[in-house]
Amino acid sequence: YALAQLHGCYVLAENSAGLVVVDMHAAHERILYERMKTALAQDRVQTQTLMTPVTFAVGPRERQLIEEYGALFAQAGLDVAVLGPETGAVRQIPALLAGLDIAGLVRDTLADLAAHEASDRLERVILDVLAGLACHGAVRANRPLNLLEMNALLRDMERTDHGGQCNHGRPTWAQLTLAELDRLFRRGR
Repeated sequence: YALAQLHGCYVLAENSAGLVVVDMHAAHERILYERMKTALAQDRVQTQTLMTPVTFAVGPRERQLIEEYGALFAQAGLDVAVLGPETGAVRQIPALLAGLDIAGLVRDTLADLAAHEASDRLERVILDVLAGLACHGAVRANRPLNLLEMNALLRDMERTDHGGQCNHGRPTWAQLTLAELDRLFRRGR
C-alpha cells in the first residue's frame, strides 16, 4: 500500500515483506503499453482512411505478394492493393502509424515476404510505436500523486504482464525486505 511520493519520481509503498520503491513513470509506461497491446490483439486497432492513397512501385512478384498476403496487411490495419501493373497503393493505415514512411514499411514487408514467406515487420513497427506512445503518455516526474492515485498505480501494476520492467528494460520497482532494513540499521528482531 502506498505511503508517500519521494522526489516526485518514486512511490514508497509497504507490503508484507517490507518496503517497495516504485518508479512511477516506468511502472505507468508498462501499464499503458500492455493495455495498448491487448487492444491491438483484440483487433481494436484504430484505422484511418487516407484522403490520397500512398502509392509505390511494384513488380510482378510484389503484385503477387500483395494479393497473396492482403489479409496479413488487413490484420495490421493496412489496406494495401494493386492499382496497376507497376503500382501498389495503401488506402488505409493504423492511426498509430500516421506520419511514418508507409510506402517504405510496405516495401520492406514485401521484401521480407519474398525472402522468407513471413514477416513480423508490421507488428514490430506497431509495437515500437505503442512503446513510444506509452512512454509519452505515462505520468511524468514531479507530478504529485495522491494516495488514491498511487494505490491505483500499484493495483494496476499487480495486474499487468511484465510489470516488473518498463518497455526499455529498466526495473519498475525494488523491494527492501524487513530483514534487509534491519541489517541496514543494525537492528535485531
